[in-house]
Amino acid sequence: MRTFFFAASALLLSAPSVSAQPKQDFSKVQIKATKVGEGVFMLEGAGGNLALSVGKDGGVLIDDQFAPLSPKIVAAARKAGAAKVKFVVNTHWHGDHTGGNENLGKTGSVVVAHENVRKRMSSEQFIQMMNTTVPAAPAGALPVVTFTSDVTFHLNGDTIHVLHVEPAHTDGDSIVHFTRANVLHMGDTMMTVSYPFVDIGSGGRYSGFIAAADRALALANDATVIIPGHGPVTNRAGLQAWRDMLVTIRAAVAKLVAQGKTLEQIQAAKLTAAWDAEWGQKFIKPDVLINAVYADVRSK
Repeated sequence: MRTFFFAASALLLSAPSVSAQPKQDFSKVQIKATKVGEGVFMLEGAGGNLALSVGKDGGVLIDDQFAPLSPKIVAAARKAGAAKVKFVVNTHWHGDHTGGNENLGKTGSVVVAHENVRKRMSSEQFIQMMNTTVPAAPAGALPVVTFTSDVTFHLNGDTIHVLHVEPAHTDGDSIVHFTRANVLHMGDTMMTVSYPFVDIGSGGRYSGFIAAADRALALANDATVIIPGHGPVTNRAGLQAWRDMLVTIRAAVAKLVAQGKTLEQIQAAKLTAAWDAEWGQKFIKPDVLINAVYADVRSK
């Protein structure tokens, strides 16, 4: 069964300094591949959703989950039609999206990411919400090609455009547009099973999720398949609903901040009640979300 929670236990797996924490048994994880567009698959296992472009030019893999899963991911990619994973693109630095970098690199894959992903992975990081310190990644896990705004792959008959977006989940977030296949991978700038996780310590900002949604909506049409960082695929209408929810909640918080209300008073107002059943039952709870929105509003 696919594991959703990339939070406490998952991210801690990339932090040897907290080895007392329980570890997930990856031997039981199976990689599921689902075709979502012409030459494009979504792979699910544990950690973030993956996307895979297949064809005569070799595989292009978006994110790579955890190191113990690398052999299973490579096998699933081969079964889907990628004899070799030529490139790996990281949508951000967290371990449930980059944990396979070193293993894939040893097979000859070139790891590509925004420059802030390499910077974060190159030094010790602190994830405030989890009170967790993540050590620097080994040199072999670091992206070897970085970009500042965007990079484009012309492979497998598709144009794969990787775009850095405003800081949202982290300051190194990218979304990936498979132009011919009409598929968008949102990284963790969107989830279909939880409110957004704003990793403030990694430069994340709540308002960035709105900006990322706007960027993606401009690229999408009614037939676009949208892969979130976690959760089932959605479409343009689903992304629009996510964006509208984020905007409405931020406006409500901003109104109360303007009235001089404290964070505790704003949390008590239950501003997210209309969406809690859909997005507030799993990882990010309503009060945690409001805390992030409050910080974003106050920083303007």
